[in-house]
Amino acid sequence: MRIIAAASLVAFGVLASASARADILPVPPFKGNDTGGIIAYSLANQVDARQIAVDHCAQYGKVAKFLAVQPYDGGYISFACRWVPYGAAEQPLRTLY
Repeated sequence: MRIIAAASLVAFGVLASASARADILPVPPFKGNDTGGIIAYSLANQVDARQIAVDHCAQYGKVAKFLAVQPYDGGYISFACRWVPYGAAEQPLRTLY
């Protein structure tokens, strides 16, 4: 019984120390996948955030829908990639300019 208690204390110590170092990892200004993504608000002040989201979702044959904006330093703009609505004749275009 003492071995199990000692092992659980060691495991708890490892988990507690690992969560304390979570803020060291860098966060990219843009991150996304086939379901959506986030754009850093500081990046959105420098470039067109709508175009970034549209180009990203077009890679998967989807359209972008913006969900939320946190308008302060450290905030994010979130968007979802949705399937093209029924009745659309073509897939979304990816603009290159």
